[in-house]
Amino acid sequence: MRQNVSKYMLKAIRLSEKSVVKGGGPFGAIIVKDGKIVAQAHNSVTIMNDPTAHAEILAIRKACKKLRTFDLSGCVIYTSCEPCPMCLSAIYWAHIDKICYAASNLDASAIGFDDSFIYKEFELDPQLRKVKSEQILRELSLDAFRMWRDKDDKVLY
Repeated sequence: MRQNVSKYMLKAIRLSEKSVVKGGGPFGAIIVKDGKIVAQAHNSVTIMNDPTAHAEILAIRKACKKLRTFDLSGCVIYTSCEPCPMCLSAIYWAHIDKICYAASNLDASAIGFDDSFIYKEFELDPQLRKVKSEQILRELSLDAFRMWRDKDDKVLY
């Protein structure tokens, strides 16, 4: 089993190298279920001009499409680097069982990928964050929440 873990991580690391060659950031991710790779991706932020095109996000999207579900329970994600806040959140929302990573967030920070400020922002009141927030039309927005609450055939996620 340990040999497979190393094999998957090595593949994620190779994807991170492939990304650098193609002009992307140095990150790769593999999603495995029942011992089989169901998705793989490398960072494509600069390639796709999409700030959400991180390796983990793209791999999650591919895995969900392939498995025809939004719930990736039973899956393990292998990433070449510890996931950023966005990717970590997506991993939780996808219900992935386990994260295996190679480089740490400190390693990433050392080459310019420092996400520590985002973690600090989460702790602040919305009005004190770098990106200002303003809540408007709250009461009107709650109509959709009531519709969801009262819907008999909703799909929980």
